[in-house]
Amino acid sequence: MQEWWRGAVIYQVYPRSFRDSNGDGIGDLRGLLQRMDHIAALGVDALWICPVYASPGADFGYDVSDHTAIAPEFGSVADLEAVIEAAHARGLRVMLDFIIGHTSEAHPWFLESRASRRGPLADRYVWADPQPDGTPPNNWLSVFGGPAWRWEPRRRQYALHHFLPEQPALNLGDPATMDAMAEVMRFWLRRGADGFRVDALDFVAHDALLRSNPAAPPKPEIPAKLFGMQQHLHDMMGEGSDAVLRRLRAETDAFEDRALLGEFSSQPGAFARIARATGPGRLHMAYTLAPLRAGFGVEEARALIAAAAHPHGWPCWSFSNHDVVRVATRWAPGGIPDPRMTRLLLALLLTLRGSVALYQGEELGLPEAELPFEALRDPFGRSFWPEFRGRDGARTPMPWTAEGAAAGFTTGTPWLPVPETHRALAVERQEADPDSTLRFTRALLALRRATPALVTGDLVPLDLPGPLVGHDRIAADGTRVRCLFNLSAEAAAVPGVAWANTVPLAGAPAGLPEVLGPWGVGLALRAG
Repeated sequence: MQEWWRGAVIYQVYPRSFRDSNGDGIGDLRGLLQRMDHIAALGVDALWICPVYASPGADFGYDVSDHTAIAPEFGSVADLEAVIEAAHARGLRVMLDFIIGHTSEAHPWFLESRASRRGPLADRYVWADPQPDGTPPNNWLSVFGGPAWRWEPRRRQYALHHFLPEQPALNLGDPATMDAMAEVMRFWLRRGADGFRVDALDFVAHDALLRSNPAAPPKPEIPAKLFGMQQHLHDMMGEGSDAVLRRLRAETDAFEDRALLGEFSSQPGAFARIARATGPGRLHMAYTLAPLRAGFGVEEARALIAAAAHPHGWPCWSFSNHDVVRVATRWAPGGIPDPRMTRLLLALLLTLRGSVALYQGEELGLPEAELPFEALRDPFGRSFWPEFRGRDGARTPMPWTAEGAAAGFTTGTPWLPVPETHRALAVERQEADPDSTLRFTRALLALRRATPALVTGDLVPLDLPGPLVGHDRIAADGTRVRCLFNLSAEAAAVPGVAWANTVPLAGAPAGLPEVLGPWGVGLALRAG
C-alpha cells in the first residue's frame, strides 16, 4: 500500500492569519473550519497547523507553556478535534507542529526546574555553571541575537536558549524529559492527529562538554545577525540527535499510518543531514531551510534538482513558510514579483522528487508584505530593524475578498494589516478568473495526483543550456514526465533533443513548444 505521506502535498496553515471567526482580529481554529473547503479544493493531501498551544506569545506560539492545552485566542481542544474530524471527512490528513527542543519560561516545568538544583525536574532543561569570572559557560550565540545563555539567580546557573531568552532549551538527553515529550505526542495522536512537523531539529542535542564554537571565516563587514560569525560545531547537531529521532519514530509507529516531518537548518551539509534523518527507524520526511536562505538562478535551480535526485532519504520541499520572505518576492529579479515566474516556481516545486509543503497564500502568488516598523509584532524584526525586517511580512492575513476593511479575514481589526497589494489577489477574485495563479495551482496539483511519476517517481536531471533547466520524473513502469523551465524573462529556444520521443501531457500547462516563453514551463510524457 502506498504510504500517504510519500509524495504528499502538505498545506501549511498559520492559524493566526488564516481566518478569524469571532472578530478579535486573530485567526482561530473555528476560522480554519470555516475555510477548510478552500484547502480541500486545492487538491492537497494534508495540512500542517502551526502552533495553537497555550503560550504567552513571546514568539507567537513557539514558546509553549502547556503542550496539551489550546491558547484561548485559538479556541479549545474540542475545536482542534473538530478541525481534525472535518479534515478527515474531506480526505485530508492533519499534522500538528511539535516544538520539541524548548518551552516557554512560563511552563510549569521551567518554573520548578529553575527553583532548585534538586528535585524531579532539576534536569529538565540545559543548565550550566558560570565561568570563574561570572560570564556564560561558552561563546554560543542565540539565533535571535546575543548570547545563548541567560542567568537564573534562583538556581545560580545559566539556562541555555537557542532562540529568545524566554525559550529555555529542554534537556532531551534526560530520559524523564524525553518521556514527557513522548507523552505529549501520544496525547495528540490519540485525538486523531496524523503526525507532526517537528521544529528545529538541529538544536535538540549539543556538545556534552559545552565547548565554544570556532569563529567562521571573516566576512567583509560585521553582519547584523551575529549567529553567522561562528561555525556551529558544538551548539547544534550533537551526537544525541539520532536517539531523539529514533524515539520520535518509535512513538509514531505505535499508532497506525502516522508520519513525521522534520525541520532542519540551513547550516552546511543540510541535504546530507536530511538523508541521514530520514533513514530507517527515523523520520519519514524532512526539509531544510537551506534553499530558502539562498538566491535563485540557473545554478541554484540545478543544485535543487540535483539534490532532489539523491537516492537516499525522503525530502520535503518548500519555497515559502512563516519564517522567510515570501518566494514571489524573495526570488523575483530585483524583488519585483512577476506572476509568470511565481507560477514557474510552483511548477518546479510540484515536480521535484519528494513531498511538498505549500504555505498558505502561496497558491495565490502573494508577494511579501511591506510593513512599517510601527506595525511589526515579530520580536526578531523589531530587534533587527531595518537591516532585517522580521517575519511579519510573510504572516499577514489571508485575503479572502478584495473588499472590506480586512479583506474578509476578520470583522475586527486584524493583528497585522492586510496589504493593499494583496486585495487584487484575494481568493474570491482568483476563483472567478480562469487564468489566475489559484486556478494554475489547482491544475498543477490535479496533474500531480493523476500522474504517478510526479508523486513517487525517480528524478534524473537533464543537461540543458541556460537559461533552461529541467529533469525527468520516472515512474516504476518506466513512464517519464519531462519537465522544462525557462529561468529568464526572455523567450528561450528548446533544443530539439529535449522533446525527443515525447507527447503532450494531458492537463499540463504547456505541451511541446519549440520556444519557451518568458518564465515558461513545459511538461511532456514519454512512454516506458
